[in-house]
Amino acid sequence: MMVSARRSARMTGVLALAVFAALIAVLPAAAQGRTIALVGGQLLDGYEANPIHHAAVVIEGNRIVAVGPAAEIEIPPDAEVIDTRGKTMMPGMVDAHVHIMILGHGDYADWFPWFEGNDDLVYETSAKQLLMAGVTAGVDLSAPMSSLAFRDRVNRNEVPGPRLLVSGPWVTRYAWDFLPDELRVLHRTPEEAAERTRMLIDAGVDVIKTWIGTTEEDMRAIKSVAGPAGVPIHCHVYEEEVVWGAIRGGCDVLQHAGSGGSVPAYSQELVDHIAMEGIPVVQTISHRIWVYPATLEFPERLWDPDIINSFPEPIREQVLSSYTKDDFWRKPYFRSTPRQIRNSERAARQFIDADAVMAMGTDTGSPLNFHAESAWREVSALVDMGMTEIEAISAATKVSAQVLGLRETGTIEPGKLADIIVVDGNPLFDINVLGYVTDVIKDGIIYKRNGVPVWEMNRAQTSTSGS
Repeated sequence: MMVSARRSARMTGVLALAVFAALIAVLPAAAQGRTIALVGGQLLDGYEANPIHHAAVVIEGNRIVAVGPAAEIEIPPDAEVIDTRGKTMMPGMVDAHVHIMILGHGDYADWFPWFEGNDDLVYETSAKQLLMAGVTAGVDLSAPMSSLAFRDRVNRNEVPGPRLLVSGPWVTRYAWDFLPDELRVLHRTPEEAAERTRMLIDAGVDVIKTWIGTTEEDMRAIKSVAGPAGVPIHCHVYEEEVVWGAIRGGCDVLQHAGSGGSVPAYSQELVDHIAMEGIPVVQTISHRIWVYPATLEFPERLWDPDIINSFPEPIREQVLSSYTKDDFWRKPYFRSTPRQIRNSERAARQFIDADAVMAMGTDTGSPLNFHAESAWREVSALVDMGMTEIEAISAATKVSAQVLGLRETGTIEPGKLADIIVVDGNPLFDINVLGYVTDVIKDGIIYKRNGVPVWEMNRAQTSTSGS
């Protein structure tokens, strides 16, 4: 009976993937030779600087070639003009903590058995949702090795999604019972940790992610392999002693540190050390303590058509079935969330007050944390915790790109890759307008226009011409 159910789910996923592939087959071709001009709106270039009002940005191919006040920019006569008056142009957001293998489902123990055999469908859905939300680049921090092939497809613009870096499976001593085996590479000694790291690097991962149970000695062994290979290490850390061990072992990016009160606030000594040494911190502060009370206050968000309708039918069924009762707070993932909320204000503010290097990362895909809205919620949470709007936008664009080593994106300036979004309103007045992304350009390709994904526009045109 179990085998039959698994085969049925797999076939449902295959059929859905075929439909999805048919839709994205009408994606625009590479932007070779194409000229686009965004004209009239406010421009935030990713730096902590004053906006340019009534601005213009000119794109040729996949590169930005001109930026400035529209009155001073010559718009090529063959350019496709996007009218951005009344809106804000800014760099595409860069998410420094993505999970393309999960989609906001409420219970990992139920999700992962279904995920097996449906991985491509899940990856493509996650990537599409992220891109439509204005995330044009990011790093995926834990997925099976199949995520490497998907990364390559996205980065070749064969499927819609943000440009991706991937870690593949995480390196850990800890085996969580319900996680698929292909999601982790286990080790028992520092020597084995180094061996597993070499295996992942040889397979082509962009970063190494260490997870629960990694000791300082393990970290040193991992660094001895990853450092010479030029592969950065992202460390899943919470408790203060674990953070210190990761730092001493050579961790490059601290993930979850001070994450919304998951642990009591850190000592000032640790915070000051991180800030003075310029060790990047990715807090992921909204993934429990913002989305949890938001859902208590407005459980209808779980049935938001803009979110639910972005899921193919089999995934929609899986996600909705995990929230069929209004008692999500009883799920294991949220058992310590009330305590986290009580600790959150000081813990989340510490690194902001210390002026540490902070990138924007969402832990997107975790329960209640939907790809379609995780980025704007995280940036909004950073503002709630003390960043100015322009600082939070810079953290979500320029700083995140720098932390991930994506030197050709994250800002809008001549010579950079054309990763640009348009939002409906002024995020310097209300940061939450980042939730209203009307236009998305990645690598010089228009993926969203006037609030509509391009593949849906193409499908409508195809349907009209065929009738």
